Amino acid sequence: MFNPEKPYNQLPLLPAKAELETTAVMKQLIKSHQSLAELKGYAKILPNEEVLIHSIILQEAKDSSAIENIVTTHDELFQGLTLRQNISPQVKEVLNYRSALWEGFGVLKKKGVLSVNGIIAIQERLECNRGGIRKLPGTVLKNDRTGKVVYSPPDHPEAIQRLLRNLEEYLNTSLGETDPLIKMAVAHYQFESIHPFYDGNGRTGRIINVLYLILENLLSAPILYLSRYIIRNKPDYYRLLQEVRTKDRWTEWVLYMLKAIEETSMGTLHLIDAIREAMKITAGIMKKQSGKLYSKDLLELLFEKPYVRIGDLVERGIASRNIAAKYLRTLEKAGIVRSGKKGRDILYINIRLYDILKK
Repeated sequence: MFNPEKPYNQLPLLPAKAELETTAVMKQLIKSHQSLAELKGYAKILPNEEVLIHSIILQEAKDSSAIENIVTTHDELFQGLTLRQNISPQVKEVLNYRSALWEGFGVLKKKGVLSVNGIIAIQERLECNRGGIRKLPGTVLKNDRTGKVVYSPPDHPEAIQRLLRNLEEYLNTSLGETDPLIKMAVAHYQFESIHPFYDGNGRTGRIINVLYLILENLLSAPILYLSRYIIRNKPDYYRLLQEVRTKDRWTEWVLYMLKAIEETSMGTLHLIDAIREAMKITAGIMKKQSGKLYSKDLLELLFEKPYVRIGDLVERGIASRNIAAKYLRTLEKAGIVRSGKKGRDILYINIRLYDILKK
């Protein structure tokens, strides 16, 4: 029988009963907020912010999946995104993450809250099943060297539900009354420790991070690319999560997440610059080739994903099939795209965008 008075495997309700706003945290908080604010404003200088959103979500999906050892190459991913058939299980997992992030962003814009039901919908899209919240014990965490269990997440369905309702309240109200960037770090720790689903907890948690920043109006779209920082500092990520559980070391964990926000904000600013410059160069070449070849719609389509097909131009209403084929051949002669055959399809790769994303 579930007893709500007992701790859930030593996981207390939020807000965290610890000193979170230390001197070190407050110093880093200023830098992180400045970088994030600059990113939010700078993103709007692109001719179409959707171009950046597509690129960032694709990269975030790739690296967030790689953290869970779901590894795919850029070529496999870009081709799978374009062809949408005969794709590997790894590429499918990455594309599911992309769909789940879009799903969550859409629900957040419509509802204006980050609810438990919304989080379940994200995980269902991510895993392509309706397993829902765990009714069985979760995956235990073990020491890689000794094999000893170091953490067991809550295992009673009623306890999990109560913790999730508490997390929902923490995310959507002033509960805890602390800075939203600190709250994001605390909420991420809590969600990963609850481990509410049979699978996909890490990726779902990373989606919640960026959606919470949108909820707090710190971003207007999911363009913060945290997974690259985490994958580059993966041992610290897992070590610091565990040290909150075992040593109550909140300051180090919060600092880790705040630095992730600062560094990835700056990295995304560089990405915006690179995409903007590539679009400018490409537009100039297109205009020199022929007045009819350049169009805003065609330029933006070329920068939504690295590979395009003749059918993409037709579906977008840019040109008929014959004219679309002519456009892409002209773009290839101009050095904007490079063609390659994949099965029955001819794919045209945007050389500049591909190089930017691969770097």
